[in-house]
Amino acid sequence: MKTLTAGEQAPLFNLQNQNDETVSLATLLEQNQVLVYFYPKALTPGCTVQAEQLRDHKAALAELNTVAVGISPDPVKKLKNFETKKELNFDLLSDEDHAIADAFGVWGLKKFMGKEYDGIHRISFLIGQDGKIKHVFNKFKTKDHHQVVIDYLQAN
Repeated sequence: MKTLTAGEQAPLFNLQNQNDETVSLATLLEQNQVLVYFYPKALTPGCTVQAEQLRDHKAALAELNTVAVGISPDPVKKLKNFETKKELNFDLLSDEDHAIADAFGVWGLKKFMGKEYDGIHRISFLIGQDGKIKHVFNKFKTKDHHQVVIDYLQAN
């Protein structure tokens, strides 16, 4: 697994969101910089906390010219359930074949409770309007993810 780093061009993507609408990174970048955050599975405790914090701080991100989108290998129907149950206010994107996760270098071997398996590593990328990765967030707790991002945006 070779994770992309700051300065590299972000892979462009078109993925289906929770409403089965196509979301294009290129289109998002026309208006804002984009926080692309990868998470393992909708409606699990850590992923829920992370999403709820981004939901609750959407306005703070917008003031910093940033929009967040979450990407997981969940199907569209499960993403819709996640959005509805947790009243989320941003796009959740389905990457069922993990092609985009592979392109960003976040799909790979994981270990949990003594078992090894392939899955998404919880990593976020700040992508500038030029399409280049400005920063990679890979050291955070799910409950603090939003604050780590906001602190970085305010400082830069």
